[in-house]
Amino acid sequence: MKDAEPEIVRKVLVVDDSRLQRRILSAQLRRWGYEVLEAASGDEALSICSHDPPDIVLSDWMMPGMSGLDFCRQFRALDRETYGYFILLTSKSEKGEVARGLDVGADDFLSKPVNGSELRARIHAGERILSMERELTRKNRMVTEAFEEIRKLYDTIDRDLVEARKLQLSLVRERHRSFPQADISLLLRPSGHVGGDLVGFFPAGRGKLGIYAIDVSGHGITSALMTARLASSFSAIAPDQNLALTQNENGEYAPRPPSEVIADLNRQVLQELNTENYFTLLLAIADLDTGTVTLTQAGHPNPAVLRRSGEVEYFGSGGFPVGLIEEAQYDEFEIALEPGDRLFLMSDGFTECEDESGAQLGGEGLSKMLLKCRDLRGEAFLEALVWDLQEHAGSQDFGDDVSAILMEYRGDQGR
Repeated sequence: MKDAEPEIVRKVLVVDDSRLQRRILSAQLRRWGYEVLEAASGDEALSICSHDPPDIVLSDWMMPGMSGLDFCRQFRALDRETYGYFILLTSKSEKGEVARGLDVGADDFLSKPVNGSELRARIHAGERILSMERELTRKNRMVTEAFEEIRKLYDTIDRDLVEARKLQLSLVRERHRSFPQADISLLLRPSGHVGGDLVGFFPAGRGKLGIYAIDVSGHGITSALMTARLASSFSAIAPDQNLALTQNENGEYAPRPPSEVIADLNRQVLQELNTENYFTLLLAIADLDTGTVTLTQAGHPNPAVLRRSGEVEYFGSGGFPVGLIEEAQYDEFEIALEPGDRLFLMSDGFTECEDESGAQLGGEGLSKMLLKCRDLRGEAFLEALVWDLQEHAGSQDFGDDVSAILMEYRGDQGR
């Protein structure tokens, strides 16, 4: 649909204490097709402008009572929806006087006696200015309306994302659980409404516990949808759908080697999912009776162990992320936990968290934080780490998702 043409200027107010001068100017303007209003004084002109705003004003400068200059000043103070073009009629030619007129709001000047051709030219110049102003106003109104529509859409999306965040956080059904030999606690904090991190655990047979940490590339809705799909691959509720478990002839579930699980998942992602997203993954099977943890690392940060003695050790060598190379090979390694040791798995939202100068926390900085919080346990330990990470970042908002798993091993001491 074609935009409407700008409104044509038609209404002119002539202000002059000389009745003859008003008649001469009004007659000329009416011949040219304008609607003309007349006022014999500044006060009368202001009264007209308040209830019937003109498009153009022709006002004498020298009038008894309110001068044309004072009228112009008050005209500019009126609350108008559109701009009014103001032309002063004067016999003054000094530059200083002209400057005064411009300073109070006059747009143009005409010398008296008024030449008809010059008057018509100045009126046409005013019309051009007003047409451009009204066209700009119309387009601004269209932009404002468009922004209002965008705001409404954003509010709708924002409400949906708030609900999506709740759904994503619900994927972590339990934030803490105690077993006879160990306690496990989870942390999941998306950097935006939704994120690409996911952590969890699942029973993996007698005395064994599966633990996983996922970090999908990117942020936002696409990453969140990917984590939702991956959550079903390590389901604690439906073990028959859990890729990390196998069922024997007696119907009992047992863990599969983590390296085989991740290799199968890598092939599945590349063959079945048409996406450019990839993800890092750390899958572990913990033997709660012996303290032995078997892990496979697929691009995820190296797991840390906070020893009972107060030392912090890092394990692993990186590995390939899932969803990049179809024939990628994945290795396993073991970590031996002693009673009192704590296993800490984290996303790179910890180690790559930047301070105000852009320096990353790194492994050494994380070790200091772990040691600083070692007197705390469980969820209190994780919350304290988040507080320290916020202090490092100088903000409560992080540039990346932050997730972690803490397994506190008691061994036989917990029986």
